Formats: sequence, C-alpha cells, structure tokens
Amino acid sequence: MPDSVTGRPLDVPRALEAILMVVDEPQSLVALATAVGAPVAAVRQAIEALVADYDGDAPGSIRRGFELREVGGGWRLYVRSEYDDVVQDFVTTQSPTRLSQAALETLAVIAYKQPVTRGQVASIRAVNVDTVVRTLLGRGLITELFADSETGAINYGTTDLLLAQLGINSVDELPRISPLLDDGAAGFDQDVR
Repeated sequence: MPDSVTGRPLDVPRALEAILMVVDEPQSLVALATAVGAPVAAVRQAIEALVADYDGDAPGSIRRGFELREVGGGWRLYVRSEYDDVVQDFVTTQSPTRLSQAALETLAVIAYKQPVTRGQVASIRAVNVDTVVRTLLGRGLITELFADSETGAINYGTTDLLLAQLGINSVDELPRISPLLDDGAAGFDQDVR
C-alpha cells in the first residue's frame, strides 16, 4: 500500500511503531493489519522484527527501555520491568500534582463505574479519553484490572493510592452521586416570558 503523502510503499514496521505508540490497549494482528493496510502475515513478520530489535536481538540493535509484548490477544508497548521504579519515580515527582478537569471527570467515571473499559468511559463522557487514561495510569490512580475475554478491551479500576489520596478505605465510601444531581425540574414552575 503506498503512503498517501509520499506515494512510496508504506514502511510497515515504522507505521506499526507509530500506531503502537498511541494505543492504550493491546491490538490484534488483524486490527494492526487493517490499520496499516498490509496482509496479516506481513504484520506478523514486522512485529517479530520489532520485538527482536527492541530486545537487542537483531543485528546492530540494542536492548531498549521498552518492549513490545503480546498480552490479551494483542500487541502493545510496555516499559521493561527493570525500569518500572525509575518511571514511577519520574511520574510521581515530575508530574504536576493537580489533575485537569478532564482527568477528574474521567477518574470519577472510573471510580463509580469500575470495572469499566476506556470505550465505556469515552461513551459516558462523550469525548476521547485515551490521553487522560494514560495520565491516570501513569500517576498510579487507576490500574488495568483485566482484559475482556470476548473483546480484549482492558477494564480499569481505581488503586489503593487513589483511595489513600481521597482519605477513604474503599470505593464503597465514595459519596453517593444522586443527591448531587439536579433532577431537571428547576425553572419549570416559573413563568417564561
């Protein structure tokens, strides 16, 4: 498949890298093949080459601080386990302490609806939540609980760190939402002119 910008044949491994850099959930070979417009066999071969490259097994390559892993029937980039502490320290000390409004709203949806998928959160908020979910994961406020056996979608939930920051012992102690919601009746008794 030619690249729409250059007209040259698409560099499948580089296209896969670009996609894998932005996904939050493991992607199947079929989904990746569809995304780059290449046969599944070519995508499988490119994935194997990327794994070898990142692991330092390919000629002239070095072992990277990240790895490409098959998890839950799909492929995704992960930090190598030996760098978990460094990344965690960076995220907790270098990230601003305040969350954006979007992050707070997403966190509330996850806290009250858990376990919940990124797609379900996006549907409730009516916006794309990929970046916000990454931020919340990076800050250790939410975690991946499990992958749905049918769809492969990752289900998210809150962490003990969030509970500690909220000063509660479990999500059961979260305030009930219904008393805070307007029932929509306000203003209907008034004469509209």
